[in-house]
Amino acid sequence: MPRAFIRGMGLVKAACARANQDLGLLDAARAELISKFALEIANGRFDKQFPVDVFQTGSGTSSNMNANEVIARLTSVSGLEIHANDHVNMGQSSNDVIPTVVHLSASIEISNRLLPSLRHLRKTIDNRAQQFSRIIKTGRTHLMDAMPITLGQELSAWSAQLEAAESRLRDSLERLRVLPQGGTAVGTGINTTEDFGRRVCDKLTEFTSIEFRPMNNLFMGLSCQDTAVEISGQLRTLAVALMKISNDLRWMNSGPMSGLAEIRLPALQPGSSIMPGKVNPVIPEAVMMACTRVMGHDTAIAIAGQSGNFQLNVMLPLIADSLLDSISLMANASQSLADQAIMDMQINTKNLDEALQRNPILVTALNPVLGYEKGAALAKRAYAEGRTLLDVALEDTDLDEITLRRLLDPAALAAGGIQPGLNGLGG
Repeated sequence: MPRAFIRGMGLVKAACARANQDLGLLDAARAELISKFALEIANGRFDKQFPVDVFQTGSGTSSNMNANEVIARLTSVSGLEIHANDHVNMGQSSNDVIPTVVHLSASIEISNRLLPSLRHLRKTIDNRAQQFSRIIKTGRTHLMDAMPITLGQELSAWSAQLEAAESRLRDSLERLRVLPQGGTAVGTGINTTEDFGRRVCDKLTEFTSIEFRPMNNLFMGLSCQDTAVEISGQLRTLAVALMKISNDLRWMNSGPMSGLAEIRLPALQPGSSIMPGKVNPVIPEAVMMACTRVMGHDTAIAIAGQSGNFQLNVMLPLIADSLLDSISLMANASQSLADQAIMDMQINTKNLDEALQRNPILVTALNPVLGYEKGAALAKRAYAEGRTLLDVALEDTDLDEITLRRLLDPAALAAGGIQPGLNGLGG
């Protein structure tokens, strides 16, 4: 099972021991020892003692008992009798512990790793967008030349995608931070007290500085994993955004002679294994593969989420493994995209300017003056003859050069264009 899951298991066991002590169900000496070693498990000291495979019983009982038995064994040096089931697992069942660990570990990873990485990527993009706010380039729709935009505007779309992705994750975190601990076997809370779940949440909030609260309906918490499915869907949406950004970077970097060659990404490898000097877009392609894996995980989690039979979901370990891997992949991908691609990419302004000057689609700005049909004829002629639109328009229209240059000014068009009716040119 993933390190983040084992960490979550240790935190839950420590929180349960302290809650049982507060309730007067577990003596202070045993509670202290269980909590001590459970927190050491959370900190990674005993990871080698957790060999249980992801593909185990669907409730995760094997992992739960793995933790119980490791803690009981570690406490045996004290001379106290501490039983794996009676003491370490007091007031608990695998059926509420494992769903709680899924929510807890995913909340920690999203809060402490993914959201900071996303913010870092957004800040990096925003900084570059500000630097590129006056660089005009040819826009593209259908991969075909379109009206001009600034490079800063192009990057602003990436930032907005990530802002929306972060907002979605934050919304879903509200439900992820609700824990089903206290439901025990089937959701009724057999063998524990009504206040146990709340006290466990309070302890976990202490440990993590993330606010957790008990689930209102514990039957739902055991029988379904709808929140994990929701979070996975948000991660898939983020993966779609990162895939889009990575593909844009690959296209912009393509060439350097026969592609777009608008930018130059940092060279992370000396070149192709056979073609000297051929440097590939390593990070965007690595990010795309990570995104593809996340989309695959989302499908697995959706299928696993359907496997809530009556009072228990029976694919909990798979959900935990897939969800935590998706979070880790998106955190690492965001960090790498920022630090190893976008932060130091170079702009080929010469290529941008040349493509802009040759772009016949600038004729769109003349539609209100000349009409669509005349504009289409001008664009086709400019393209066929390999000439600039300005030259062709000077020959085929009554507009003077000053007017044409003003109407076809790429900077003005990128800023929203010119309204001919407001400039004395008529509609």
